Amino acid sequence: MLLSIRNEELSMDIIHIKNLEVFANHGVFEEENRLGQKFVVNADLYTDFTDAVGHRIYTDSLGHAEYTPENLDASIDYGVAAAKITAFLMNDTYELIETAASRLAEYLLLDISNLNRVHIELKKPWAPVKLPLETVSVELTRGWHRVYLSLGSNIGEREEYLQNALNALRSHKCIRLGRISPIYETEPYGGVEQQNFLNCCMSIDTILEPEELLDYLHLVEKGNNRTREIHWGPRTLDMDILLYDDVIMHTETLSIPHIDMHNRLFVLQPLCDIAPFAYHPVKQATVQELLANLISKSK
Repeated sequence: MLLSIRNEELSMDIIHIKNLEVFANHGVFEEENRLGQKFVVNADLYTDFTDAVGHRIYTDSLGHAEYTPENLDASIDYGVAAAKITAFLMNDTYELIETAASRLAEYLLLDISNLNRVHIELKKPWAPVKLPLETVSVELTRGWHRVYLSLGSNIGEREEYLQNALNALRSHKCIRLGRISPIYETEPYGGVEQQNFLNCCMSIDTILEPEELLDYLHLVEKGNNRTREIHWGPRTLDMDILLYDDVIMHTETLSIPHIDMHNRLFVLQPLCDIAPFAYHPVKQATVQELLANLISKSK
């Protein structure tokens, strides 16, 4: 079962690019790749205009307001964005317009500053289906997501393994590192006799979907000699997804929020250091409240 709940209001500010025509070479048939055809793009660019238009800093008794100066760098140049869309679609070739739209969204998110989320509609007016239709199109939405991770190690060079994890996250083009908590030395959890752990938490922003992120974390763990022989047993490196926006999901391989995070002091303490007001959508409480409740129950 998968239940996904997301806060789509990443920003209420949108720049619309409508009916941008691009001649490009995408399609399954050889003639489409060789001769090319017209595509039409609609793009909604989600951002935040607040810093661009200036903050209200003063209002007098008559209601006259003063604002900080406009800041062009805090907005998105729609002319530049349109040129990037055109160049991307013209420079690459994909059989599926679904792939073209997905790769375009990723490219824009990585290349345009201040872009939080993008909605792409890619139309194919000359689709070779030999039927009287106006156009075929695909639509998708991609964006940056705030994620909180827990890292732990209790075998070998523990600090080195944690640093390896940070380096691996930093090296991924689709991940931006945020705040990192202090490192705590904690007793093992789960009843298996073993050495103490070093634990920390961190925030990241990523355009990876939850399962994609999980796959990468497992790859990093494997690269640091992680084995999965004993449940809650010793490990060189353990990386868990705690919160992913306000997503609630359960699959055979992943539960978000982390199913046991509210019972783990070694998670809540470092997480509270960097994000005390991060919200647990199942427990309907902040991290700070979860930590206080756990400490109260342990007394």
